[in-house]
Amino acid sequence: MASFPTRSAAADAGALWAGKVRQILDVNCVKCHGVLEQKGGLELDTPEMVLKGGENGAVVVAGKPEESALYTSLEKGADPHMPPKKFLSDAERAAVKEWISVLSAASAGKGAVAAEKAPVKVARQFASGEEAINTLLAEGWERAGVKPAEPLGDAAWCRRVYLDLAGRIPTAAELAAFLAAPQREALIDKLLAAPEYAVRMRELWDTFLMGRLIRGNPDGRRKGSGWWVFLEKAFKESRPWNEVVYDILCARPDKTPDRRGASWFLFERKNDFQKIAEAVAPVVYGTKIDCAQCHDHPLAREIKQAHYWGLVAAFNRGKNVDGSTAVAESAVGGFMNFTNLKKESQPAVVTLLTGRTLPEVWPGGGGDAQEKDMPELYEDPKAAVRVPKYSRREAFAEAATEENPLLARAFVNRMWAALTGRGIVNPPDEINERNTPSHPELLEWLAQDFAAHKYDTRRVVREIVRSRVYALGAPPASAASTPELFTGMLERPLSAEQLARSWRIALELPPDEEEFRRQVITAMPEVLPKEYNATFQQAQFLSGSPTMNALLQAAQPGLIARLAALPEATSRVREAFQAVYGRTPGADEMAQAEAFVKAGAGRTAETMRDLLWALMTSAEFLAMP
Repeated sequence: MASFPTRSAAADAGALWAGKVRQILDVNCVKCHGVLEQKGGLELDTPEMVLKGGENGAVVVAGKPEESALYTSLEKGADPHMPPKKFLSDAERAAVKEWISVLSAASAGKGAVAAEKAPVKVARQFASGEEAINTLLAEGWERAGVKPAEPLGDAAWCRRVYLDLAGRIPTAAELAAFLAAPQREALIDKLLAAPEYAVRMRELWDTFLMGRLIRGNPDGRRKGSGWWVFLEKAFKESRPWNEVVYDILCARPDKTPDRRGASWFLFERKNDFQKIAEAVAPVVYGTKIDCAQCHDHPLAREIKQAHYWGLVAAFNRGKNVDGSTAVAESAVGGFMNFTNLKKESQPAVVTLLTGRTLPEVWPGGGGDAQEKDMPELYEDPKAAVRVPKYSRREAFAEAATEENPLLARAFVNRMWAALTGRGIVNPPDEINERNTPSHPELLEWLAQDFAAHKYDTRRVVREIVRSRVYALGAPPASAASTPELFTGMLERPLSAEQLARSWRIALELPPDEEEFRRQVITAMPEVLPKEYNATFQQAQFLSGSPTMNALLQAAQPGLIARLAALPEATSRVREAFQAVYGRTPGADEMAQAEAFVKAGAGRTAETMRDLLWALMTSAEFLAMP
């Protein structure tokens, strides 16, 4: 068995800071002691600033919490007491005490900071992403002294992989065929090559890139605009992700149907350049930048107000073209200033989080008055949608998709979250210094491998789905407080699209029916919600909606009639469980369901309909296995 080095005090301090202490201080202290305000000259948002102290000196004495004002001021009888008019829980105070306790004089200014700030070095080589995932997660389990969950059986794993890669549960015939010859890698490759895979990825990334629309027609104009075609073809062909992102940022006129739809990313936001900037940032940087609109980010120091307004400036020469889905771009104008909290005005220059700034000569004195829009500034002055010879939008797209390691990291982390229930950095769209990766070497290895293989999206999905963690059952109860260790598959609610198809397959109906899908989308969960809480609207939809009633009515001549025709209650229950869950019932389930069916003697078809309804709306069906 491989041996692992003992963790140093600095590493322990870094882990405690990232896992517990930072969040406690962010919630309770940073408003008055952070980037925006520094009462008493004290900042508490980074280990460096905590250890630096304030106007009254040090607030932490390494290894001695009882002599550290950061800890003693938290006690209920302390004078002064912090935070004012609020008391931290015993667990929160204990976490601060523990962090100070493991600091040593040698590490307090070095290790505790280095554990969070040191760049990740990927020195090890792995033959595949699967090997990297398996090795690095196993090392994490060993260090933490935990054991992973037991692996799923073939039937449950088959159901999981169909839901993730095909967007639905397997049919009875598909499940039976797999169980007869359970070759997992062969099934993964088969599903990745099927048309349903591209549709499933489009459903995910349509929501990640555009957000969910639920009012009226939830598809809006996305389908008719060619946006869906653009995304589906990109995933079907595994087009390099950096090229896909380049297309949606440039939004260039293109007569090719599968490329024309790329402009919808900008077009749907209706010339609202701030909305565009806020949508672009998670895609190219992996993090939201909304908090930097009025000031530098109050928690993530690397995100500046200049990044927010520079991203706005990258797109503010654009304008939707009436009567089409094209987004034109002017060759001039779009120069603007932004004002910080100190009322200081600064030019909005296109600056990326990578540190790169796009050079551009401003007209004398600033503003647009000194510029004149002329035909010679465009590639084809007579084109219906003119493209400027120097396109600020295109220059940003090139910078964001070439030599930008954040792009690969953002995609890998989001796909990891979609397939496991949690990002390596969590939340998955906030990869910044406030959210430390649970497995930094793994994230960096996967990102570098993704970029090295020409941003092959299918490769990323394949390696995650083939990995050991993907095949695990639910985490053990002892790991409930450490989901970042990935000791098992975290709970994931099915998306509306997965539910719509799977309900129909369970009832032996064709999986795709547009109107039913739209009705389910209006009621059921968001894709990859940060926290899933069932709503009253969802409960109503599941328990008595006309939509669900009509679905079961459609199954009346088929599955329901077949179940009702079986000679005994036991066989009816067994077949109902097999149709809905792909498994036989347990002893307790059989007893309860059989009693229910027998109580409905004389109205067998209606009883079987109600049993199917109950099974299909249960917690087991609504979540990933």
